[in-house]
Amino acid sequence: MYFLGIDVGTSAVKIILIEENGNVIGSISKEYPVYYPQPGWSEQNPEDWWNATKDGIRELIIKTGVKNYDIKGIGLSGQMHGLVVLDENNNVLMPAILWNDQRTQEECDYITQTLGKEKLAKYTGNKALTGFTAPKILWVRKHRPDIYKKIHHILLPKDYIRFKLTNEYATDVSDASGTLLFDVENRKWSTEMLDALDIPYNWMPKCYESTEVTGYVIKDVADLTGLKEGTIVVGGGGDQASGAVGTGTVKSGIVSVALGTSGVVFASQDKYVVDGENRLHSFCHANGKWHVMGVMLSAAACLKWWVDEINNFGKASVTYDELLEEAEKVRAGSGGLIFLPYLMGERTPHSDPYARGCFIGLNMTHNRGHMTRAILEGVAFGLRDSLEIIKELNIPVNEVRVSGGGAKSVLWRQVLADIFGVRVDMVNATEGPAFGAAIMAAVGYEVFKDVEEACSKLIKVSDSVYPIEENKDKYNEVYKIYRNLYYTLKDTFKDVSGIE
Repeated sequence: MYFLGIDVGTSAVKIILIEENGNVIGSISKEYPVYYPQPGWSEQNPEDWWNATKDGIRELIIKTGVKNYDIKGIGLSGQMHGLVVLDENNNVLMPAILWNDQRTQEECDYITQTLGKEKLAKYTGNKALTGFTAPKILWVRKHRPDIYKKIHHILLPKDYIRFKLTNEYATDVSDASGTLLFDVENRKWSTEMLDALDIPYNWMPKCYESTEVTGYVIKDVADLTGLKEGTIVVGGGGDQASGAVGTGTVKSGIVSVALGTSGVVFASQDKYVVDGENRLHSFCHANGKWHVMGVMLSAAACLKWWVDEINNFGKASVTYDELLEEAEKVRAGSGGLIFLPYLMGERTPHSDPYARGCFIGLNMTHNRGHMTRAILEGVAFGLRDSLEIIKELNIPVNEVRVSGGGAKSVLWRQVLADIFGVRVDMVNATEGPAFGAAIMAAVGYEVFKDVEEACSKLIKVSDSVYPIEENKDKYNEVYKIYRNLYYTLKDTFKDVSGIE
């Protein structure tokens, strides 16, 4: 038997087909555009997601030759926080406002002022950020009242695909946690938040646990895609929770680090815990428990910037491998050179859109290798900021599992191990959130009794890097300097950001 995992990403939908033993027998990605109609705005057409998904499913079934009756379940993952609004006839009323859209600062301020930080944290476990869904709803009410009065249903990106597959309005607890309308502790919509913001309760989709069956593939979709009518579709999860399932980060003591364009430090926990200062997100996990998560906005993006925009400006042709080879020759600490990785501002722990990237400590002895290594170290220090908060909450950190494009570098994994002071592992599963979604479908079909059992059987550590004690000691000293630099430069960052 086989299971389908669908991840509705920002740049593309990724669809994979796995066997019940976890072997991936086929995958496909279908891209679609992002629109930026005004500075700071970020939108997509939900129909683009659906067209890519239905075409991708059909092509994948044809490519693999699997019989549709052998595909027993579908799991969904996707970009979080996006706002999809439907009218009474299920027509999409406007482009989806995405997670990285920045238009809603006034609405965030209004939410914080209306409820107060204490009530907001009590009701949702989080603070109001421009990425979340609730401020987007208020923005539509204020700026597009013509659309607002037509709203009958609100969905998150992956849940629009669920609706098209099953004709059901549903979501899961992990994705709902990122709306700022969800009672994360009690795993249900927050009547306090909906009432305080005057958002109708009946607009919100029914909320399920990630492995629960939420609906069944309808006949019209079966005809379009090649799926079998009646195939189950489970709750699934937001991309970070699904990605954590895909790396086996479902037990206390295991922390995952997604070293992609942005950086995410994710810790699974058995009990609901909230950071008193709301530097971390507290969300429901896809395994029926909870997780905390810290996000830095520029992680592997810093290295990409260094390679593409700085070292390959003009006619240069310098590869990642060449730069990393130079960095490997440099000792830990980069000769006193420190890089602050705030190229797009920062979220955890500073939540500061004005923060800027910079090199600190340059002198005449430094060369390009020092600068490359300082970037690797600076990103790792930024991720350690989240790790330290996790430790403050008494959440154990026994093992770190790293994924994403940056994890391909052995040097970067070693730097992470040295700066974190713990073992850093790679696992055999490399398909990310789509794999986690497929695992959830297998659990929903009762191949496994729960997510933990599925992960223990399907996901294995494939490579480990251990901290080098000498480097670990050096980095502990450098980190003390690193974590003070933001506060030293905070006011200067804001001043500099105003220069055109």
